[in-house]
Amino acid sequence: MTEEQPVFAEERRQRILTMLDAQGRVRIAELVTMMGVSEPTIRKDLTTLEEQKLLRRTHGGAIAVRPHFEPTIDDRFGLHGDAKDLISRACMEEIAEGDSVYLDGGTTVQRIAEHLEQQSVNVLTNAIGVATTLAEKPGIRHTLLGGSLRPLGGTIVGPVALYTLGRFTVNIAFISASGFTAEGISVADVADAQVKQAVIERARRVIVPIDSSKFGVNDFVTVCDLGPIDTVITERASAEIQALCALNSIKLRIVT
Repeated sequence: MTEEQPVFAEERRQRILTMLDAQGRVRIAELVTMMGVSEPTIRKDLTTLEEQKLLRRTHGGAIAVRPHFEPTIDDRFGLHGDAKDLISRACMEEIAEGDSVYLDGGTTVQRIAEHLEQQSVNVLTNAIGVATTLAEKPGIRHTLLGGSLRPLGGTIVGPVALYTLGRFTVNIAFISASGFTAEGISVADVADAQVKQAVIERARRVIVPIDSSKFGVNDFVTVCDLGPIDTVITERASAEIQALCALNSIKLRIVT
């Protein structure tokens, strides 16, 4: 096979950098699909860009070298929509009549609220979007935590939220994350991470619904290591992720 012409390689690499500027991270698998080239070609592109100090390679992808602004919840809601819909529907199978459930502010988790129909479920949330969705379903009881509004994520955070959480226990906590590695799950905001940590301590089961673009990514702050996680639900997982879950006694559900 002949070497690709440099102009095509440069266009590809510029597109990779544009994606990094927009979302802070890229996955090899999505780049292969988007660019229509082989995995070795993408790996070579990432290596070249890393040598130019324009990105940093990670397991399965790359992250931006310079800090990026966290996307708004509206921007995030449309990303990987098909995968998020599959995952959120699978989450419904984990909820039984009479369960008390925590739904946080992740965009995949908010889709659970849209699908939720059980009349005897009690929902606790710190997400404005979840509470708004459930307000239109009068048969489902829900409680919105008090505290300080974090507009970027549409969530309630801060000392009041943390104090209030101490009064609740839930059967299942659906905890979203923007990064998943051997070190644990991570998110972009410290206050958001603190609420997730408090919820995990009050939950009998912890389920992480996460699309495959988050695997191999370390975001700004770690929420917890992999120990407290009972189940991961995703649409695709590499052999490395499967082994990581097995090593940490995490039930892995891959939905298609």
